[in-house]
Amino acid sequence: MKKIIIDPVTRIEGHAKISIYLDDDGQVHDARFHVTEFRGFEKFCVGRPFPEMPGITARICGICPVSHLLASAKTGDRILAVTIPKAATKLRRLMNLGQIVQSHALSFFHLSAPDLLLGMDSDPTKRNVFGLIASDPELARGGIRLRQFGQEIIELLGGKKIHPSWAVPGGVSDPLTEQNRTHIQNRIPEARTTVINAIALFKGLLKDYEKEAQTFGNFPSLFMGLVTPDGLWETYDGHLRFVDSAGNIVADNLDPANYHDFLGEAVQADSYLKSPYYRPLGYPDSSDHCRLDSGMYRVGPLARLNICHRIGTPLADQELKEFRSYGSGTVKSSFFYHYARLIEILASIEHIEILLDDPDILSTRLRAEAGINQLEAVGVSEAPRGTLFHHYRVDEDGLMQKVNLIIATGQNNLAMNRTVAQIARHFIQGTEIKEGMLNRVEAGIRAFDPCLSCSTHAAGQMPLHIELVAADGSIVNQICRE
Repeated sequence: MKKIIIDPVTRIEGHAKISIYLDDDGQVHDARFHVTEFRGFEKFCVGRPFPEMPGITARICGICPVSHLLASAKTGDRILAVTIPKAATKLRRLMNLGQIVQSHALSFFHLSAPDLLLGMDSDPTKRNVFGLIASDPELARGGIRLRQFGQEIIELLGGKKIHPSWAVPGGVSDPLTEQNRTHIQNRIPEARTTVINAIALFKGLLKDYEKEAQTFGNFPSLFMGLVTPDGLWETYDGHLRFVDSAGNIVADNLDPANYHDFLGEAVQADSYLKSPYYRPLGYPDSSDHCRLDSGMYRVGPLARLNICHRIGTPLADQELKEFRSYGSGTVKSSFFYHYARLIEILASIEHIEILLDDPDILSTRLRAEAGINQLEAVGVSEAPRGTLFHHYRVDEDGLMQKVNLIIATGQNNLAMNRTVAQIARHFIQGTEIKEGMLNRVEAGIRAFDPCLSCSTHAAGQMPLHIELVAADGSIVNQICRE
């Protein structure tokens, strides 16, 4: 048995490595995606007063702090057992939509566009955001401005772009001013034009990436996410739905508070990232982790577009119809996470415009007051990368006794492993290591846009070192990226 190690995986948030195992004939036997750093938030939050949790957990990640802020605040709402004011709900939705815009823009324009626009086989020293700026400055500028639009929404509501502490148990701390509403409204036309152009660009590139679309995580699985009671696309509230790869609803109207009834959490010895699975269908065993009746499921943009009946806004619904033409029942290829993100940016902009026209959005009645009425609660929201669960248990004084966080990236863990194996089987032959081949393995992971910072609280980027190791431990080939 031989092994290729990719350590770390680049252009993702956080650090990980990939091991690709070859048999004696040089064919890919299996592949594993490892998260190699430890997340400690579930432990060191124990003992803290629960009202502090939104501000603390927002610091889990600098990319998606709003996701943790809102999921934590929603958990606090349930500990207080209150219904928060309508304006607070709408403002929380507005901030979450702003985060979806900024995070998806970062993923597409900064992390994945260098692969798509410059080519999977291009020079790795230029295949980055700086190379994209040199190659297509208008596209790069549009992506930067689009992300800035989402960040400004967060800042105008929460006081800062990163790690706001604005959402609190019972509501939010500050209103939206009329001046700030007008500022956001004035930026909508540019943001909408940018994403419409990006969608057209991506669809134009599909003919050049037919092979990648067929091999980047193109397999049957379940899909999970939140939907409204009417089955519409949802990012903040609603109930959970599972659909299978044929588009059939497997389970619906699931209460997120009862997640432990239908979600299991498995742990592997070689990764700090947990592997949730759909409990009724069971965890894929090690001898047949790809069997089609297993409980492996995907979350995030691809899943949300697969499970909803429609989005509920005209431009996004028109694009959703075309998106679904790329699959039968559901769109199964993880390569289309990119397309799904762009559609969700468009949907978010349309929903932002609707919310800003709502008279409640300027209300100053923003918070419900109460004492501790529940000792255990679950809060759920849709993060850019998928469904996020916060589960807290407190004592009578409101001090945290137990914390469980189910991160979107973890819920995609089983699918990411299978994606790596599928790509490797197609592109890796023998012991030769080609840059474009290895980049495709990494690009398969980047399609999921994993946020390992949520799992590891990591920061920065490390060089890439890949080794091909023979059964006797000798290195038969290696490549280093400084």
